[in-house]
Amino acid sequence: MRKLFALFAMISLLAAGTTSTTYAQDSAEEVSQTDDSATQDKAEITQTLKEKFIEGGPFFMSFVLIALILGLALCIERIIFLNLSTQNTDKLLSDIESSLASGGIDEAKELCRNTKGPVAGIFYQGLDRASDGENLDAVEKSVIAYGGIQAGILEKGLPWIQLFIALAPMLGFLGTVIGMIDAFDSIQAAGKVDAVTVAGGIKTALITTVSGLVVAIILQVFYNYIVSKIDSLINGMEDASISFIDLLIKHNVSKG
Repeated sequence: MRKLFALFAMISLLAAGTTSTTYAQDSAEEVSQTDDSATQDKAEITQTLKEKFIEGGPFFMSFVLIALILGLALCIERIIFLNLSTQNTDKLLSDIESSLASGGIDEAKELCRNTKGPVAGIFYQGLDRASDGENLDAVEKSVIAYGGIQAGILEKGLPWIQLFIALAPMLGFLGTVIGMIDAFDSIQAAGKVDAVTVAGGIKTALITTVSGLVVAIILQVFYNYIVSKIDSLINGMEDASISFIDLLIKHNVSKG
């Protein structure tokens, strides 16, 4: 009886092992098929883009592509710069208050000098004016003026992004118009209207328009994000500047 139970247990283990192996093989095959399918889809998309690029005319399509590359480069640069410019203004104000209480205005200036970001630069200008003995109105005007300078630095490059947003569809339209002219020239040379020739010429001409519009849409999305980020930073700078002036009044750093 014990031998029978042992034999039954051995058969069960072998069956379970076989099932697990089969399941593992099936899973591996499914993953392999999924990877192959994804690779094939990417290859097909790349091939389609190449065909449309050539079909639309390499000359005008190259200009549209250059507009996309330059526009995206500017957008990425601005996004990185704006993320680096973001800082915790509440913590900075708290550190400045501690510096004013312990080491005076010179220690607070040193703190701002060693802190990166537009807000720290604005605070440094205000503290520098206050250390020169200027009154509170002069300090406040200095903070506002330097805040405008920092806002201009944040907005640097935006006109170029706007240029590429406007330029991409115009280049596409220009390519379409020239393509339509070539299509009608072909019809005129043939001496008859062929539906296939007309449809093919119009289709080829419209590819540049579609490409230009797609580029403009992509850049517009990035542009709107950058503008919203800049607005958020400027609002934070204004709020922090008001709190900074209140801090100077609290510690009697500058005369009214």
